[in-house]
Amino acid sequence: MTARVAALWRHPIKSHGRESLSHVHLEQGQTMPWDRRWAVAHEDAKIVDMAAWAPCQNFSRGAKAPRLMAINASVDETSGTVTLSHPHRPDLRFDPDTDQAAFLDWVRPLMPENRSASAKLLRPTQNGMTDTDFPSVSLLNLASNDALSSAMGGAPLSMLRWRGNIHLEGLAPWEEQGWLGKRLRIGTVEFEVREEIVRCLATTANPKTGERDADTLGALNATFGHQNFGVYAVVTQSGDIALGDRLEVL
Repeated sequence: MTARVAALWRHPIKSHGRESLSHVHLEQGQTMPWDRRWAVAHEDAKIVDMAAWAPCQNFSRGAKAPRLMAINASVDETSGTVTLSHPHRPDLRFDPDTDQAAFLDWVRPLMPENRSASAKLLRPTQNGMTDTDFPSVSLLNLASNDALSSAMGGAPLSMLRWRGNIHLEGLAPWEEQGWLGKRLRIGTVEFEVREEIVRCLATTANPKTGERDADTLGALNATFGHQNFGVYAVVTQSGDIALGDRLEVL
């Protein structure tokens, strides 16, 4: 097998932007550094802090507010500031821990009028706010995306629709679905694959425009008999990953 890392991504604010990386150090039992470091609770959320993991229903997210999918983010790790950009908003550089008001003002026009408004940025006390109740890293297969794009008969789907951490090339389509319970090595990092990723309406939105323009869920179900894309894994051995590193199934 000649599968290799094609792209690395982190998402500093859950459902609110992504940043490409050339390399990353991962720690055992942790998420990707700065990934889902903050989550945006809406005004009807049932939580007041992030002392424990909480389900996605408490947060503003792309499944309910598709324009959020067009946000890009970059992190200054020295200052702790995040810079957000969007095709319909001016760039915003802010510190999520100290300047929530600036962010809430910035994101307000991107939220649908019939949805609960974003109300507060929350930061988990230990791990990033992943979509799983364990600290996960998501692995995506470029060939599966190609297979779905072909089935839909249109232009190739952007991998950014899937909001994953590690993109892999050189695999057969849907090969990742056979990894459940298996161990992987990428670079010097080892993983255990825990779950397939069941997809939601967020993936129907174009990551360039924030407009819903592709029935990804309908195509997955009708053509492949499932609504999954990618897998969640946990880091079992700390190490480093860089673009071009080889994937091994152990």
